Amino acid sequence: MYTDTQMEIMMIPTEVIWFPLYRLIVKMGLINNMWGIILPYLVVPMLVFFFRQYLMGIPKDFLDAARVDGCTEYGIFFKIMIPLMKPSFAAMGIYQGMQSWNNFLWPMIVTNSIDKITLPVGLQSLLSPYGNNYDVLIAGSCFAIIPILALFVCFQRYFVEGMTAGGVKG
Repeated sequence: MYTDTQMEIMMIPTEVIWFPLYRLIVKMGLINNMWGIILPYLVVPMLVFFFRQYLMGIPKDFLDAARVDGCTEYGIFFKIMIPLMKPSFAAMGIYQGMQSWNNFLWPMIVTNSIDKITLPVGLQSLLSPYGNNYDVLIAGSCFAIIPILALFVCFQRYFVEGMTAGGVKG
């Protein structure tokens, strides 16, 4: 179980670490580069916590039965745990995909050329104090929904599997 200090560390908002993260991205030479946007979001502490909690809810009977059948630890992980975790992978895939796709402030900080900006930053650039281009803004917003909608459609069957599947009776 986590201690209070560990829980407090995991609850630090991402915005708090942006200044040291920005300095690191500058030292790595990733300003105005797509890797400067992608790298900070490859490992998210909340996802690690979520997967740990999901694994804690999986009954140990599966593991014990596999060990009795002679399965190795790697076999247990790849043949039993990974298929049981498909609903959690789907949920976190959709969540992290939405977070990355809708991220506005970090790409705006890291990029400074028009050819490297992301879609939310580009849509924001259509708003100005001198006049707003609403027709293009609404069309762009409608097209911005399509990738997230496709991601959800691809993963929705795993949600249904996770809700309806029961591994252990009783």
